[in-house]
Amino acid sequence: MARVAVVTGGTRGIGAAISKALKGAGYKVAANYGGNDEAANKFKQETGIPVFKWDVGSYESCAAGIKRVEAEVGPVDILVNNAGITRDAMFHKMTPEQWNAVITTNLNSLFNMCRQVIDGMRERNFGRIISISSVNGQKGQMGQTNYSASKAGELGFTKALAQENAKKGITVNAVAPGYIGTEMVQAVPKEVLEKSVLPQIPVGRLGMPDEIARCVLFLAAEESSFITGSTLTVNGGQYMI
Repeated sequence: MARVAVVTGGTRGIGAAISKALKGAGYKVAANYGGNDEAANKFKQETGIPVFKWDVGSYESCAAGIKRVEAEVGPVDILVNNAGITRDAMFHKMTPEQWNAVITTNLNSLFNMCRQVIDGMRERNFGRIISISSVNGQKGQMGQTNYSASKAGELGFTKALAQENAKKGITVNAVAPGYIGTEMVQAVPKEVLEKSVLPQIPVGRLGMPDEIARCVLFLAAEESSFITGSTLTVNGGQYMI
């Protein structure tokens, strides 16, 4: 029987690429989204992947959402925590609302989502949890104290949860993309990309969503059971650790 995968923020950008790659590899995929009904419905029509709307920043919404997924698709074997937002500002100008929005969606969502599936994974002695962090969670980024803190927090969360569940057949890993050619990055002014971003990337280009999706497929595989607590860095050489 095909394993069930849930991808948060799974109908656009990197998330959409991950959802499609998982389906192509034979998984049963459920794609979560937060607000863009038009994009989600278009994604569903184009891919045949069922979509489920809930707020990953709300524990109660995640509980209800996963309950619905498991009723309609099946018990969750693979969770990809991809949903994320930015609310950029220099720290001395950052508002509590900008801070809290990013921490809630990017970091608190890991607790909200993992808590819904971890018991089932432990009972079945199998699970794959993969969180999409960021190069800016590894090196920091001016104007993104909120985003960098949330993405660095994902890495600590990953290491701790991996240790707790290693003997239960559950792996917990992270992928840290660099600058990927998504709507979020393409919204950056072209001159900023060409003068400030691309010169920092040794390979000289933005990454592609499919390149992140292939990393998720690798970590989700049955054969990747000896890899846990790891961060797979995918940034074109921009930051090497």
